[in-house]
Amino acid sequence: MCNLYRMTSNADAIRQLFGASLGEIDMAGINLPPFEGIYPDYEAPVVTARDTGAALGLMRWGWPPFGEVKRPVTNVRNLQSPMWRSALRDPARRCLVPVTAFCEYGAAPDPVTRRKRQHWFALPSGDPFAFAGIWRPTDDGPRFAFLTCEPNALVGAVHPKAMPVMLTGHALGIWLRADWDVAADLVAPFADDAMCALPPVTTTDAKQAQPGLFD
Repeated sequence: MCNLYRMTSNADAIRQLFGASLGEIDMAGINLPPFEGIYPDYEAPVVTARDTGAALGLMRWGWPPFGEVKRPVTNVRNLQSPMWRSALRDPARRCLVPVTAFCEYGAAPDPVTRRKRQHWFALPSGDPFAFAGIWRPTDDGPRFAFLTCEPNALVGAVHPKAMPVMLTGHALGIWLRADWDVAADLVAPFADDAMCALPPVTTTDAKQAQPGLFD
């Protein structure tokens, strides 16, 4: 389960990299500060589809709890569940979650901090990519979660249960606009040789202060 990631590229970098697949991205005149540590229930940048392009805004991370689930859902794994069916099949309810790196926690504690070691993964270029997400409106504003799948070998060596569904290039537009029977093919492990592990983190796992959005 991925419950920590970061997004340190600015809005213009997202527009340049994602725009090749999505068309014009409406940023509503905003810029983005660096989000060094995004945890569940934090606000984060999210891209949604528009008729002639896409829009970048902020949503809170965590699908509202339902049934016997007591906490907001951050990662979506069981795609056959009726809970996710309508959002997955409606392109207007799919979203892209821009990311520059994500964290999985190792099983063994760090010998110095005595906390589980953070292992970070990214693209070799350092460019942003996206998690495949879904979102829904609520009385308190829009909320999102992102999909996970079987891990590739690189991530699986740290976290053998799952990894986020990572998207780049042409796949960005497919996720936001294609019928589900096409978009579903994107729910697969990212290629090992297209990503990398970052140097180990040895600092304490203190939550970062949430940055604000500014004009």
